[in-house]
Formats: sequence, structure tokens, C-alpha cells
Amino acid sequence: MKKILFLLYLSFGLTNVTDTYGQDSDALDTLQFKGEKHLTNIKMLTPAGENAEAYLSFDEQKLIYQSTFDDLKCDQIFTMNIDGSDKKLVSTGFGRTTCAYFLPGDSTILYASTHLAGDECPPPPDRSNGYVWKLYDLFDIFLVNADGSNVRRLTDVYGYDAEATVSPIGNKIIFTSTRDADPELYVMNLDGSDQIRLTYEKGYDGGAFFSRDGKKICFRASRPKTEKEFADYEELAKVGMFRPTTLEIYIMDANGDNIQQVTNAGKASFAPFFHPDGNRIIFSS
Repeated sequence: MKKILFLLYLSFGLTNVTDTYGQDSDALDTLQFKGEKHLTNIKMLTPAGENAEAYLSFDEQKLIYQSTFDDLKCDQIFTMNIDGSDKKLVSTGFGRTTCAYFLPGDSTILYASTHLAGDECPPPPDRSNGYVWKLYDLFDIFLVNADGSNVRRLTDVYGYDAEATVSPIGNKIIFTSTRDADPELYVMNLDGSDQIRLTYEKGYDGGAFFSRDGKKICFRASRPKTEKEFADYEELAKVGMFRPTTLEIYIMDANGDNIQQVTNAGKASFAPFFHPDGNRIIFSS
């Protein structure tokens, strides 16, 4: 059971924080909403750089996350202990990486990377017309040992392949791909075989996670409805980008059946994850 919620903060405005536990309490208080009644004992684990997408190992002793700091020009994948110690680079150090995840047993990990397309970082997205995500066609999904060795490529179809997570029962990987033009959800075996598309509706589908028993999937999705929304979606899709300002949470069976919309906020709802009882979902909005 995942009992701890980890928050990785950007370093902007937090330069007075020098280590994991030697933190100024007043500075930490500014990071907590005054009305918060559920979260206590907040600790910053990454006092430098930009850090995101942190996920627990199955034994709950380590975190895997993406980070850019010091000489790194774009995100690479790191692991660390849950107290913030023993940070280790586990990706190749080349290209851009994203969306890492432990497999059951914690001896292997997944992440997406562009390193096969070149050592340099792909250029960041043009955000002159608002906040957008770049769905790099150069991303493929890789399976590696937990120390970063023995890199094995799982996807080799042209298009964005990323956002991979694993069923807790250890039989399937779910991921997002643009191989059929639209960003859709797919599943595959742990060795990359038997890649099957699950979603077909127009719009972005991603950020998917399995329930604890592996029978259900929760995910975030956009569903453009108006002529203006469709036009904006299609125009950005032409250059491999997506505007994540309106996302709703959905659930479905592990085979893609019985898709149900859970939220209807009309805003950006994302990062869904099943409660261990399988009947509730925690998410951000």
C-alpha cells in the first residue's frame, strides 16, 4: 500500500533550503496551504533543480523521478531513498527522458527516452501561445535494471511512446502513443510484445495507472467539443503539441471496455491513482 505522498518542488524561490532535513520551518510553511488538514510533516527532498514525476518503489523504500539540475540540459532519470539520500542517475545521460516507473520486485524500471535519436536534448516547446506539452516523436520506452544497466528498447514504432506504468500484478505495461496520430492508450507485455490499442476517442489519453488488482485503469483525457476546441487541438497536433488545460479523469476495464468519465470539472484534472481498496481515486485538479 502506498502510504506516503511525495511532493517534489521546483527550486525557484527556495534557494535558502540547503539539504533535506536542515530546512527552515518558515520556508516550509509557505509551501502548505493554510486550510490543509490532510497533509502534515512535509519534507522537501530535492532542494535544487527542476524535479517531477516521482513514484514509489513497490517496497516503498525508494523513489524514481526525473530531474534537471547543474550541467544537465534536460530531464534525466534518478532514484533516491525516501529520505532524499543516495541520489543516483539511472538513465543514459543523453537525450531527454520522462515518465519512469518501477516494476514489481523493484529490480527493473521503465522510462521513456530520446537518446537513440541523438545525444542532445530536443528543443523545448514554443509556449508563446500559452502552456503546452510537447509530445516528442523521438520518445521510446525502455526497460532497464534498477541501477541503469542492460538497457532494452520496448517500442520501435514512429511516434511519441511514453507515460508508461505497470500493473501491480506484473503482467502488463500501459502507455500513451501517437503511432496512430492521436495520443491514445496502449498495453503491452513486459517484454514489449503484443502491443494493443485501448482508446479510440478524439483527444489526448494519458497518465494511466492500473488498480491494485490489475483489473481497472484510471487515466486523464481531453475531449474537445466545440469547433474552437477542435481547431486548437488539431493545430497543435500538427506540430506534436497538446494544451493540457482541460482534462477529466476516466476509468475503464484493463482491456479497454466500460470507459466511464469520473470528473466533469471543465479544468485540468490529472495525476489519478487508485486507492488500495479499488473504490476511490486520488487526483489533482
